[in-house]
Amino acid sequence: ILLDLLRTDMKIIGYPVSPFKGEIVEHSAMALEYVEKHEQASWVYHIILPDIITGNEGRTNVFMPDLKVSTGSTVEQDYFLKTVNEDGETKYDGFGYDRGHLAPSADFRWNSKALAESFYYSNMSPQLPNFNRGTWSDVESLLRKYIFTSKNQLYIVTGGLLEDDLPVIERSINKVTIPRKYYKVAVDPIEKKGIAFLVPNLNELNAAETYVSSISEIEKLTGITFFPNLPERESYLEQSNLSYFLNSDYAKSEYPPLDPTKLPRKTFNSIQSKLYMGKDDVVTVCGTVAGKFLSKKGNVFLNFDKPYPDQLFSVFINGADLVNFSFDPTKEYFKQCICVTGKVDDFRGTPTMFIKKQEQIRFYTPSK
Repeated sequence: ILLDLLRTDMKIIGYPVSPFKGEIVEHSAMALEYVEKHEQASWVYHIILPDIITGNEGRTNVFMPDLKVSTGSTVEQDYFLKTVNEDGETKYDGFGYDRGHLAPSADFRWNSKALAESFYYSNMSPQLPNFNRGTWSDVESLLRKYIFTSKNQLYIVTGGLLEDDLPVIERSINKVTIPRKYYKVAVDPIEKKGIAFLVPNLNELNAAETYVSSISEIEKLTGITFFPNLPERESYLEQSNLSYFLNSDYAKSEYPPLDPTKLPRKTFNSIQSKLYMGKDDVVTVCGTVAGKFLSKKGNVFLNFDKPYPDQLFSVFINGADLVNFSFDPTKEYFKQCICVTGKVDDFRGTPTMFIKKQEQIRFYTPSK
């Protein structure tokens, strides 16, 4: 039912109107226009729902050709070659580009089907590694942050600038083109807010905030009309103030990681914790609890220095172990600087320490 409602909401606001006249492909939680000439989408349209706040579906990393594309989508061999040696070892011969999501998988973690479909190759575009994993990822995070304060669904359209003279990945079997820039536009019809980003596909980039643009500017560059049925659409087009778009309360909830030079011996800040992820070393990690979360199963998450989903380090307390605490950890530790001692595990890519008893946590006053 939720997927049906989502698709209805997308159509009410309206699919982008594009000059490319590509094939419109609809999936459970996203729609796209596939342009055969470029072997990728000119736009991918989806909604970030407030459900991501509690969604906990994990990445599948199962990339699939999109069988709904009548001319055939790109495939694995457009990005790298994979061979298996006689000894069973798999070797990868990469072409230098990530399979970059246009609609990011993290935006769909509230539903396993929607998340799996985000790995269709029709949702991929060649992105340089530092672009994809750095500034572009930060842009995606900025928009997810908005959900955590507004609690409103956010309508998003993403794509590369598909120009006639784009280079191609020469070793790609479908000769997929390489956009020089990528755009992302977003609107919140409830708050009547809009924002856009235009980011060059480079390995060396500035902070995400540097690339704020307006929907109007992206429309001029692409020839695409976004959100055509949006009431009072004109009022969104020139908005380009990121601080206006983002709720300032969220920014106030972030804390700088502690100065590692002022921490005691064998004590580390939230950034350094990643160095010990998956090792057997018992270490102490200190930081400020910027976010807290109590899951439906009664488990507690305490997030250091940045709220979820951007936390640098997490403390996990199983609901069954809360009897070992003389107070509610979500109330006692929130916005406090604390240190935790134990082994650092890898929990879905985030350094996480699984704490069983109160004695493993202590309050900490940073040195000035």
